[in-house]
Amino acid sequence: MRRSVLIGVVALCFSSAAHAAVLAHPGKPVTSGPRTFAGLQAYPRTLVELDHVRGNAAVPALRRAGGRLIEPSLALWRLPSWTAQRLLPVLQRRGLVRSVTPDVPIGIDPRGASGFFGQFTDPLSPQEWWPSHIGVSEWIAPGPGVPVTMIDSGVDLLHEEFAGRPNTIPLNTQTFDANQDEFHGTATASVVGAPVNGKGIVGIYPQAKLQLWDASPTGQLTVGDEIAGLAAARRQGRGVINLSLGGFDRLPIEEHAILNAFGAGLLVVASSGNDREEGSSPSFPAGFAHVLTIGATDEADRVTIFSSASAAMDLAAPGQDIEAAIPTLWDPAGYDPVDGTSFSAPLVSGAAAAVWTLRPTLSNTQLFEVMRRSARDVGKAGWDQDTGYGILNVPAALTRKPPAVDPQEPNEDIYLVKPNGLTRDGKAPLTAQHRPRATISAQLERREDSEDVYRVYLPAKGKVVVTVRPSANVSLELWGKKTTTVFEQGSAAKRDLLGVSAHAGARFERITLKGRGSAQFVYADVFLPKTAVRASYSLSVAPAAR
Repeated sequence: MRRSVLIGVVALCFSSAAHAAVLAHPGKPVTSGPRTFAGLQAYPRTLVELDHVRGNAAVPALRRAGGRLIEPSLALWRLPSWTAQRLLPVLQRRGLVRSVTPDVPIGIDPRGASGFFGQFTDPLSPQEWWPSHIGVSEWIAPGPGVPVTMIDSGVDLLHEEFAGRPNTIPLNTQTFDANQDEFHGTATASVVGAPVNGKGIVGIYPQAKLQLWDASPTGQLTVGDEIAGLAAARRQGRGVINLSLGGFDRLPIEEHAILNAFGAGLLVVASSGNDREEGSSPSFPAGFAHVLTIGATDEADRVTIFSSASAAMDLAAPGQDIEAAIPTLWDPAGYDPVDGTSFSAPLVSGAAAAVWTLRPTLSNTQLFEVMRRSARDVGKAGWDQDTGYGILNVPAALTRKPPAVDPQEPNEDIYLVKPNGLTRDGKAPLTAQHRPRATISAQLERREDSEDVYRVYLPAKGKVVVTVRPSANVSLELWGKKTTTVFEQGSAAKRDLLGVSAHAGARFERITLKGRGSAQFVYADVFLPKTAVRASYSLSVAPAAR
């Protein structure tokens, strides 16, 4: 029996009040009134993000209300919505809450769409057409190294591909329900790590250290369980996270959790979605910055009829007629061909972990660029919204020269770098009272990283000179300590914008800023103008000569 599987795109209906309760950036006060929380009753559970400084005062009340801390570094709690509706207005008035989000369903949506690193000697290996298309037919795997964390539905650990498999690490209890179409986690995990064991299939990285997080312990994936999985993966250290899931709503707390994982040095890979025939609506987490977004191709190296086009597309991988393991409770045969970008993403995740294992000195920002810029171009020349930079090309990824490390990512706005923004500590300032000089090198790229923001020390007296020397056209702005976002306009920008340098071309940009009577940290913002695509630069901070 042929199985067609697509990642889910769940259309979620919020009332306007429910929208008002979701904050775009942490650190801003919740301004909605008690009626804001009425829309939470449509969801069994609610996610509550506390203020990093004041929020501890809310912890006893959250515990009494049945709350559970699911992501300590984001001070993120989950509690029953009926108690949240009663409790949140009080916490809001006390200034303890940073954001509130319904624990909305996300999905894998089986709607009925239409050795690499091993020797491919297992019985169903001849049905695996994809190895030659990504250049891995003759490769032998590295041993277990950089882990791959699968955040998905539960995996059938009694399946012959996983029973007794070394380096298979459940990060929580694995559950799956034959009545809930929960074969997805077993299938995606097998595409990554099915071993060379004389049975069934071989995954792209058969010796991978495979970490499993069941994000549907009650039979339904939710954003809260996804975020808990991101936190579990982050606690394990450097690794690759596979997200073969998604929805149509852009949820700030989901974005914050992913940026937090990327900032901790992990690589996040996500399926682009399977909504092509319905118009390719933007899907998340694939649409977030710093997520390696993956489309699907067929045996002719063409984009499949279901693979969503995306402005965030990075590269593609085979995703049609992919032989995969299926829980035997669901299908006694234990294997079936499946379709979907859900299965393209694991090929990239497994390949990225293997490349990182063989190239351990790469940072996650370097690996991100290596994987997409080494892709084999297909279709329209250059980048396109169907396949990004092209089809996964593992041999090229193993040899491509990496760019320089891109420091302090993610740092596209104020809240990502200031203390009590995304994280309690924020990013380290480039300069300080006893360290007045600094130089840093970084890169900008239109689709994933068009803005870099840094904290800079401004003494009470004297002047500071900030200089940017770019390889292509960039602009420089300096913003005051009260700035909430570098995208301020109107009266807020008039108050907070301290200086601008925006020459045409690759000329250096320079701003001299005078002390303002009290020592403070200000923000240097280096960004690409609208017509620019990519640039590298060095930024230096120094006291002005007297």
